[in-house]
Amino acid sequence: MQDGNLVDQLSRPIKDLRISVTDRCNFRCEYCMPKEKFGDDYRFLAKNAMLTFEEITRTAKAFAALGVQKIRLTGGEPLLRHDLPVLVTLLSEIPGINDIALTTNGILLPKFAKTLKKVGLNRVNISLDSLGDDFGKMNGRGVPVNFVVEGIHAAKEAGLGVKINMVAKRGMNDDQIVPMAQFCKQEKIQLRYIEFMDVGTANDWKLNDVLTKETLLSMLEPYFNLEEVPRVYGDVATRYRHQDCGTELGFITSVSETFCSSCTRARLSANGLMYTCLFSDQAHNLKKQLRHGATDKELRDTIWAIWQQRDDRYSELRSTQTSKQHKLEMSFIGG
Repeated sequence: MQDGNLVDQLSRPIKDLRISVTDRCNFRCEYCMPKEKFGDDYRFLAKNAMLTFEEITRTAKAFAALGVQKIRLTGGEPLLRHDLPVLVTLLSEIPGINDIALTTNGILLPKFAKTLKKVGLNRVNISLDSLGDDFGKMNGRGVPVNFVVEGIHAAKEAGLGVKINMVAKRGMNDDQIVPMAQFCKQEKIQLRYIEFMDVGTANDWKLNDVLTKETLLSMLEPYFNLEEVPRVYGDVATRYRHQDCGTELGFITSVSETFCSSCTRARLSANGLMYTCLFSDQAHNLKKQLRHGATDKELRDTIWAIWQQRDDRYSELRSTQTSKQHKLEMSFIGG
């Protein structure tokens, strides 16, 4: 490992680590895990193939020593991982980690929110793509939307920070763009519209299905007085706020306005593979090192070398050809 600050080939530091703790999910959303391709006979990772909590914590410590300050737990649905509060406890004790977040569909939050807050979780991003009766069809399991709303309220009552993630896809939830903004404004929680992305190949992504930030803004502006908020380096959202109350909403514009140049995220899959881009299928096997006696220094040196060679900027280079290449599935690495 070299002295000095760790940056990649495009001078981007390493600040954020996303850890997928399971590839399983209790939903089958069409843009992520469509039930036609993730049926009852789909083979998920075996328990011994996944990193243990001790291995995850040791890896997170190595990342923290190199500059990571924020950790986000993802899946699959991370709340399906048994004893997840134990992992949050371990991660919260790592020097240098000042923020731990969780991305979830929310339906298990009434059971876990208070405990997670108590052991060190700071905030949750809850995926919610519709407030209408079609939500059950969209999640592929017939789960009514009130289950997610109950999860939102449980998170708020527990004292967790809450954001709503809404994937915006043409022909899927166009009619929910304004109602979702109204709901989040009323609840005083932040909303993130996410442009439908070509992550993986299972979701049959097409550019025409993308509702861009400009399209979404044109749908919102007749109903709300919005003003843009200056972007902070490392924040991938283009943010706006309601002028009458200050509640924010934002846009994740990985298709229409790329932000590769400020991406500071590394990703760790449930089976111990490190990825340097959401759209990559090139993996670096840290589990192999962990289970073959590598020292902490050797683990840090490996991560240093991987990040130092990183030059990913898929969204900036996106084309008809690249969007059809084989890529990692969203359900495996958590977005």
